[in-house]
Amino acid sequence: MLPNPERIAAMLWPNSQNDNMHLFVILDGARNSGLYTAIQQSECEFECLYRGELDPDLAAVAPYLVRLERDKPFANWLIDKGWGDSWGIFLHSAAAFRDLKRHLRKFLMVYDADAKPLYFRYYDPRVLRVYLPTCTSEELATVFGPIHSFLLEDNDSNILLQFISAAGKLDVHRITLMV
Repeated sequence: MLPNPERIAAMLWPNSQNDNMHLFVILDGARNSGLYTAIQQSECEFECLYRGELDPDLAAVAPYLVRLERDKPFANWLIDKGWGDSWGIFLHSAAAFRDLKRHLRKFLMVYDADAKPLYFRYYDPRVLRVYLPTCTSEELATVFGPIHSFLLEDNDSNILLQFISAAGKLDVHRITLMV
C-alpha cells in the first residue's frame, strides 16, 4: 500500500519552513517515458542539468531541475504517480534557481581510476541514499553547498528519508508516511 499523497506533501512543504526556502526536485527522464512531456507542460520553472542543445532522444531521458509549488497540479501528479518509482530526489534550498542549477551540474560526471568519465546518477534516490552516508565532512560540504536538505523515498516507499548536513556531520531522519 502506498502512503497518502497528502502526507508526503506535508513532509515536503512543512508549515514551519522558512519563507526563503524553496522546494525543488531533480527528475530523471529515463525513469518514465512521459516525464519529460509532463515537465514541459508543468507550468513550473525547470531546466535540464545537461548543457547545450540536446538531441530529442537524449532530452527525453535527461535529468531536470524543477522548482515545485505546492498547489500546482504538477506537484500533486508527481507525488501521486512518481512516489515509490525512483523518479528523482527533492531538496530544500534558499538559493536562486540559476545558482542551484550551477551547483548541481558539478556532480553529473565522475572519473574512474583510469580517468574515464562516467555519469553519476546521484538524482536517483537508490543512488543518493547509499552515497551520502559514505561522504566525509568535506565531501558533504561540497555536495550540500546551498542545499539545506535532500528528501527522498527509501527502499520502503512508506518511509521518507531526509538528509541534512550540519557541522560536517550527516543527520538522517526516517519519517514514516503511513499513519
